[in-house]
Amino acid sequence: MVVRTISLNLPEPLLQASGRFSAALRVTRADYIRRAIEELNRRTDSDLRAGRLRRAAQKCRAADLAVNAEFAAIEHDLEE
Repeated sequence: MVVRTISLNLPEPLLQASGRFSAALRVTRADYIRRAIEELNRRTDSDLRAGRLRRAAQKCRAADLAVNAEFAAIEHDLEE
């Protein structure tokens, strides 16, 4: 895996907190920030996937309602 370097400007409180938490976990600050980015990437990917599934389900729901209405009309015709 190729690892690239970035420059990151953080507000002082965020920098201090990341230092405290990385020390508590006994990892480097860079590793702590890398893990935070990985976690946010996983959550964002999951949220986006859920949104796509929700939109697909809504499209299917509309089609299902139309099919159900057609069956209801056919059933009504067969009863007569």
